[in-house]
Amino acid sequence: MSEPEKPAQANWERQVLEKLALSALQEQRRTRHWGIFFKSLGFIYLFVVLFLAAGWFKSGDVSLPKAHTALIDVQGVISADDSSADSVISSLQDAFDDNKTRGVILRINSPGGSPVQAGQIYDEIKRLRAKHPDIPLHAVVDDICASGGYYVAAAADNIYVDKASIVGSIGVLMDGFGFTKTMEKLGVERRLLTAGENKGFLDPFSPVDEKQQQYAKKMLEEIHNQFIGVVKEGRGKRLKDTPELFSGLVWSGQASIELGLADGLGSVESVARDVIKAEEVVDFTYRPGFVERLASRLGTAMAQAWSPFDRAGVSLR
Repeated sequence: MSEPEKPAQANWERQVLEKLALSALQEQRRTRHWGIFFKSLGFIYLFVVLFLAAGWFKSGDVSLPKAHTALIDVQGVISADDSSADSVISSLQDAFDDNKTRGVILRINSPGGSPVQAGQIYDEIKRLRAKHPDIPLHAVVDDICASGGYYVAAAADNIYVDKASIVGSIGVLMDGFGFTKTMEKLGVERRLLTAGENKGFLDPFSPVDEKQQQYAKKMLEEIHNQFIGVVKEGRGKRLKDTPELFSGLVWSGQASIELGLADGLGSVESVARDVIKAEEVVDFTYRPGFVERLASRLGTAMAQAWSPFDRAGVSLR
């Protein structure tokens, strides 16, 4: 009587096993799908972080909701590598072109740098102010605004300082070293071959050439006069007539106000609130991404490594 029940029991067991296997297979598929989903989210998050780190998302690309004061930082040495004319000019153009900008603040903390880079920034500020006469531009000094930093600041409508800021150094220098005495002691002979009488201009391993030295001083004087002209153009009658003003000296922020090099005490917040009347501050400072910084540094390093023409540069600092 029990023999016919065996096939039915075996069939039932097979169905249960098939259901269990199918359920396990479905669970594996669901697990795999969720794993793919979470991995995709992880990759998307990673790419967003990389984009932000590389600086591919710019504040200028985002629509800003209300009237604001645009802030641009000029930090460190003004040169092609640090606060370059290209990066500062790009920031200025973005700030002035934004239709919600009510005023621009240059926050300067710089000991100076290249007269060429500073001059390019100065000229672009003048151009943008003529193009946008209703948008004022003010300079706010942090710790130091000297030489090339002050060259840039002179283009501003007004310059605001802290009473302890360091301001001035309206002068030009060319520095370097001489190693001739050291070479004599070490028994090293300098072998310099040039095509052109002055191609070895102020070579640090050769004795000083009086003619070349006088030529360099004349060139520095010419650049110094350009610097003085820029300051007089920018500051006008606010400057106090004193012979020390263009001697290369620096002054405290409080003294710089008395000399007409600055207009008053102030910070980014106080100038935005009380002068521009737009308390919301939006940073327009261009900051290159990681890839761009790396490429720039590699390019500069390679150029320096391969160039046989390195000499002491002219500097506003």
